[in-house]
Amino acid sequence: MAIDRKRKELRNPGYEIFIGILSILSMLNVILLYAVVDPNLDTVITALNWLLSVVFLADFIYRLFTAESKARYFFRQFGWADLLASLPFPQAKILRVFRLVRVFRLLRQYGIKQIASSMLKDRAGSALLTLLLFGFLVLEFGTLGILRLEQYAPGANITTASDALWYVIVTISTVGYGDRYPVTTNGRIVGTLIIIVGVGIFGTFTGYLANLFLAPTKKPSSAEAHSPSDEARTKVNHLRHLMAEQQASIDEIEELLRAGR
Repeated sequence: MAIDRKRKELRNPGYEIFIGILSILSMLNVILLYAVVDPNLDTVITALNWLLSVVFLADFIYRLFTAESKARYFFRQFGWADLLASLPFPQAKILRVFRLVRVFRLLRQYGIKQIASSMLKDRAGSALLTLLLFGFLVLEFGTLGILRLEQYAPGANITTASDALWYVIVTISTVGYGDRYPVTTNGRIVGTLIIIVGVGIFGTFTGYLANLFLAPTKKPSSAEAHSPSDEARTKVNHLRHLMAEQQASIDEIEELLRAGR
């Protein structure tokens, strides 16, 4: 019973890994905010933390409404910590360690083989979550990288954190306004990688939605079509048949014994 409850608490393993890595990223960002004094870094991390707060708030709402017992999730499974950790305040981000511990515990109990099997079975969803994770990483580190490469280059038009963040958002979304662009070779290489990730995310997302809405409904196989009651009825009929054969053999033996007398 306890194992079944824990497995129901576990969402899709790929989704749990996605949330776990984002939790690690958010806590590292909090450390960077206090450890490194850099206005540009503060701007980028603050913007990303607002975005992560939206993701974690959506995760809390999803877990709350899909929990078997909302009170149990909120009070005994640290749902209150999930709610507070989703607030956009650096002091509350440390509470995301509760989410990370829960994800690690559930995945360890689920097992490596089951996790791999589940992710292979849902390849489209796993690929989408992987690319979304790359999107978050590119949004942060791509912004910091492009700013470092372009900020002091001759003729550069990406000179502030907000310029770099705007360029990465526009590029990864495949819009490409062209008002901000790299002028250095290394900056253009980074920009090319950002474009590739953006195309991958939106291409995979489009394919995922097409598969979700347009794929034909899977018909149950003959083995799946039988309910537990059908299987029990079949076993009972088989036992009756064996008993009838046994009774016929007993009758034949009795007749032979009477004939011998």
